[in-house]
Amino acid sequence: MAWLILVISGFLEAVWATALGKSEGFAKLVPTAVFGIALVMSMGGLAYAMRTLPVGTSYAVWVGIGAVLTVVYAMLTGDETASMLKIALLFLIVGGVVGLKLAH
Repeated sequence: MAWLILVISGFLEAVWATALGKSEGFAKLVPTAVFGIALVMSMGGLAYAMRTLPVGTSYAVWVGIGAVLTVVYAMLTGDETASMLKIALLFLIVGGVVGLKLAH
């Protein structure tokens, strides 16, 4: 159960990171609200997962999922350019996250 909560929390990290960028320094109400809600839920899930999973593994998986999804979303929406090198590097992050799960 902790792993499932951790993965969901990683998704929510991508949500709050994206919303933070769209809030324009907390000037826009809806993205700011999405940021706040997703941040609390993401951190809560991370804290829950850390009750049974190692802190280092939990944090690395959480950040990895959030970072990859944030960049992929930005590439899909055109906010960031895509390249084969960036995509290959994202696969390395995913491989590291999967490796941490398998090593646990």
